[in-house]
This record gives sequence, structure tokens and C-alpha cells, in this order.
Amino acid sequence: QVQLVESGGGLVQPGGSLRLSCAASGTFLGINYMGWYRRVPGNQRELVATIHSDGYINMVDSVKGRFIISKDNAKNMVHLQMNTLKPEDTAVYYCDADVVGIDRRRRHYWGQGTQVTVSS
Repeated sequence: QVQLVESGGGLVQPGGSLRLSCAASGTFLGINYMGWYRRVPGNQRELVATIHSDGYINMVDSVKGRFIISKDNAKNMVHLQMNTLKPEDTAVYYCDADVVGIDRRRRHYWGQGTQVTVSS
């Protein structure tokens, strides 16, 4: 079993910055990718950014130039540096990971979510 633990959410004023982190723990062979989704109440969960084991990054256009996703392979962590935050970035942010288990099967995991609120 793999657990994803997120940290770093909170309240910030427009134009401010926050850094989200997510750590994967458990027993597994490897991680294909990790990333972040977000959900606004009443809306579907949307992709924010993912980073693959080879460094490939997929990012939604609305955050390009403002958010930076990075990973720490040694610690099985992914970070999301969010700059120039806007009120429309307000959402619950979820960490996700595509993991290869010790049985060599791929499974997808989600974190519990962390609230990000951008408001003056």
C-alpha cells in the first residue's frame, strides 16, 4: 500500500506564493509520475501539473509561467511552487501518483487534499 501525504496549503493574498509538497511512502518498485490536481466545489477535478520519471512535465495552460513542479526522486516527493496566485486558483489540491508495486502492477493513488485559498 502506498500513502501520499500533502503539506503546504493555506490562505494567501492575491499575488502571493505557496509551496505544496507531497511525499509517497510504502513499499513499491518505482513511481512513473507524480503530480497535482485541483477541485473547486461543484466542478470536476482538473489537472494542474504532473512530472514524469524522465522529467517530462504536463501542465495546464492557466498556471504556466506561474507554477513550477519539481520532484525529489531520493525522497519520493513532488513539489508545486505556486507564484502570482489568483483568486481563481482557490481549490482543494490533490497529490496523485502512478506507482509500480512490488507485484509489478501499476496503481494510481491520491492524497487526502489540501486547501488553497487566495483571497484578500
